[in-house]
Parts: sequence; C-alpha cells; structure tokens
Amino acid sequence: MSKDEMTDEEKPSKKGGMIRKLLLGLALIAVGAGGIFGALQAGIIGGVHEKEDNTPKLIRKGEEDPYASPSKDKEGEGAEVVHGDGGSKFRTAYFSFHDEFTSNLKQSDALVQVSLAASTRRDGRVLMWIGKHELAIRSAVLAVLADTSEEGLYTIEGKERLQKRLAAEINDVLKQQEGFGGVDSVYFRSLIIQ
Repeated sequence: MSKDEMTDEEKPSKKGGMIRKLLLGLALIAVGAGGIFGALQAGIIGGVHEKEDNTPKLIRKGEEDPYASPSKDKEGEGAEVVHGDGGSKFRTAYFSFHDEFTSNLKQSDALVQVSLAASTRRDGRVLMWIGKHELAIRSAVLAVLADTSEEGLYTIEGKERLQKRLAAEINDVLKQQEGFGGVDSVYFRSLIIQ
C-alpha cells in the first residue's frame, strides 16, 4: 500500500501532535515564568530589596521625637524646652532607675549602694526598652557591681570605668532583647560605699 491508498482511519492524526506541542509550549512558558517570579522574590534578579532600617534614630535638638513618651504634665502647663546652641547637635534624654542598686563588692566585706540614670541621644524607643527590660538590666547591673573591687571605687578613674562597664552591660541586655542598645552613658545619682 502506498501513502495515497491509506484510508482515513490509518492516517496518523495531525490534531493530536499539534495539541501535544501546544501543551508542551505552555508548560515551558509556565515553568519559565515561575522561575523568573521566584528569582525576583529571592532578590537574585531585579535589584536588591533593602530592609527598612528600624533602629532608633538620633534626634536633633528641637526635632520632635516620634516615640516620645506622653508628657505627665497637663497641656499648656510648664515652660517649653529651650536647647542651647553649643555642645552636641543631638538632644539627650534620660532614664532614672527608681530603686537603688545594692551589692557586695568583689573580695571585700564592703557594700556599694548606687542610684543610676542612663542617657541616650536616640529616639524614645531606647527609654521605653530600658523600662520594659528593667528587671534584666537590674540583674546585669548587680552582677557588674559584684565584680567590682572596693579600691576601684575610691578613684575618679575607677568610677568612670564602672560607668562605662555599666553602659556596656545595659546595651548588651538591650541588644539581646530588642536588637539594639542605644545607651550613651550611665550616671551616678548617688554612690555610697559602706
């Protein structure tokens, strides 16, 4: 039999071959589009998606702090804060710890009792975090005080070293809890060695 003599039933179907080719083409297009979408989402192509910087920002003198705690004063009472022209261009905010810290001193029978305040030039979130994590900060401060020698507290240099160690320890607690420290300095409101 020659090709001309084949019946309609014996001839290969051209419709089935076309449908297969069409479906294969659509599948390849779908896989390619999915790959491109995945690469875009992963940042492989289309540029790098930068994460938003959500760390506390420095607040310039005179700028409003978007995270400032609500004022305890009634509106309209009290004088407006006026910042000086000199010194740092950033404002400083303070957190005073309500209770004193009392601890034994390293290799001594002496006790130290301190009242502390911490400062930051960053927005109000740092002050909120100090208050939120005051218990963990209190524990860390007591550990630093217990690791301090009595002799080190009798000199100005020793007190300054202790202030720096306390600021670093408070920042470590805040970094562990919130991912950012922000305490610039620690100040003694009172310091008694007995």
